[in-house]
Amino acid sequence: MDRDRTDLMELQKLDIKIQETKQRIGAFDPLFEEIEEPALILETELGTARTRLQEMKLEERRLEVSSEEKETRRQRLDEKLGSVRNLREEAAVSAELEMVKRALQTDEQEALTLLDQLRKIEERGAELEAAYAEASELVEPKRQELLDQRSEAEEALVSLHEERQQFADKIKSNELKVYDAIRAGGREVAVAGLTEDGACGHCFSIVPLQLQNQIRHGSELIRCEGCGVILATIEDEAESSDEESGMAELEGQIPAAAEEEDEDTINEELTQSDGEKDAEVETEVFEVDEAGDPLAIATDKDQDQE
Repeated sequence: MDRDRTDLMELQKLDIKIQETKQRIGAFDPLFEEIEEPALILETELGTARTRLQEMKLEERRLEVSSEEKETRRQRLDEKLGSVRNLREEAAVSAELEMVKRALQTDEQEALTLLDQLRKIEERGAELEAAYAEASELVEPKRQELLDQRSEAEEALVSLHEERQQFADKIKSNELKVYDAIRAGGREVAVAGLTEDGACGHCFSIVPLQLQNQIRHGSELIRCEGCGVILATIEDEAESSDEESGMAELEGQIPAAAEEEDEDTINEELTQSDGEKDAEVETEVFEVDEAGDPLAIATDKDQDQE
């Protein structure tokens, strides 16, 4: 496989890791919201209670001022009632005084109701503050753990970007532009290997034989006519290693087998030669005269000739 295609494949793996790491970092925001939600709800309720309490205290102050003004007016009317000169003026002052007194009673009743509401809202505020403090204590360790995990992911992302830059520097600029353009369209796969039957590893469209040969043996960048990805060949290193070891073992067995065969052949030839020699061994025959002296020596071969 061409070195540039190898670097593109590695670059694609890094880009996929970078994308996954970014997604992992983005997934922390919902997790933060999830663990902080109970405390946030309590915080919102507490804020509402505090605002309502402040409003009620302002209303209490308004009632106090209004009551003070009415009381002052009542006192003046009481004084004026003692100095009236006729019945008509007395009736008018008395009516106004009665109206002021009723207004004072209304303010007093409203003030009592407001005080009761203030007491309840203060109690509710105290409960919310305690609940919020407890929730914050429970949330903080989980939140800190998520912060640490997100920090690790961000550091890993920086490392991946640096590693990607190193690979990008090794690749031809024109091929890198093609690769980046493919991925810029939002596609995850920009480089795919040929399958064993010569198809694109991404869309599985059959690649013409001529293009297959160019991909396997040429240095030119070839793209799939079906899906547009950059095509490359992928060699199985494990199979190559097994094939090499198998060839070495076979080469080691061939001389041994040949040597064993030669040895068997030699032994067979020696056996045959020994048999022939045994068949041709000349047997000496001794003949004696009447005195017992040897007369002649003849062999089995001579006797056969006679």
